[in-house]
Amino acid sequence: MVTATALSSNAPDIDRLLDIVGSRRIAVLTGAGVSTDSGIPDYRGQGASKRTPMNISDFLSSESARQRYWAGAHVGWRSFSAASPNEGHLALAAMEQAGIIEGIVSQNVDGLHRRAGSSHVIDLHGSLDRVVCLECSQAYDRSAIETRLGGLNPWLDTVAEIVLAPDGDVNVTDFDRVVVPECTVCGGILKPDVVFFGEFVPLKVYQAATSHVKRADCLLVAGSSLAVNSGIRLIEIARKKRMPIIIVNRGETKGDKHATLKINGGTTEVLSALANGLGANLYEDIE
Repeated sequence: MVTATALSSNAPDIDRLLDIVGSRRIAVLTGAGVSTDSGIPDYRGQGASKRTPMNISDFLSSESARQRYWAGAHVGWRSFSAASPNEGHLALAAMEQAGIIEGIVSQNVDGLHRRAGSSHVIDLHGSLDRVVCLECSQAYDRSAIETRLGGLNPWLDTVAEIVLAPDGDVNVTDFDRVVVPECTVCGGILKPDVVFFGEFVPLKVYQAATSHVKRADCLLVAGSSLAVNSGIRLIEIARKKRMPIIIVNRGETKGDKHATLKINGGTTEVLSALANGLGANLYEDIE
């Protein structure tokens, strides 16, 4: 539960935030910082571990790379899939249900917005709970692939998780033992339905995200350093429309110089206070 102390520390910024938002239609862009209070680490925040994300060219060309990926993904899935929406996710869902925001463009792949109750979510970088065949486009629920991975590699379920990454990956040393499941339809390569490093956001997904921002009167960025180009492009759309840009994030972002208001703080408390201030009343018992 968000405490009164947490809210009071940002009180002046919250008051200004409410003044800026007013009755405007809000477009929301979220990043990894929204999910840190759910136990999923940030990519670039304080304490984030250094890691090399999977490159699409390596994944496609190397069986060893696929073994490395699926070994870490399987071990990490235990904790990643068990994460629960936090109060920031719930506040956004409450504001959508109250008609305050139209929906969410999310850079996250954890699916927590939908689990919190948000129905209008654009997964800019995909979602880890889906798996697709790169040959025939057959789609799978992630749980079905996890069952097959565990059956083919029972030893993986005895590996102790070390450090969970924001994309659900962990480091597994002897990954060369892994048997990677193939598509049951055509025998093709299976890949999680997410954008790997070196891939582009699908055009239709990006167009849906830009349309969402263009329909709004205000852009709220929550928990993103805006280091990825797709986020910066949405900032540029907001700038061209001369709409207020509000950024809530711990630490600097690449969009700070364009922000009408920058709140250097946690998304959970700020989004909760915003929901209350705009009448969503999700947290009436805060004292």
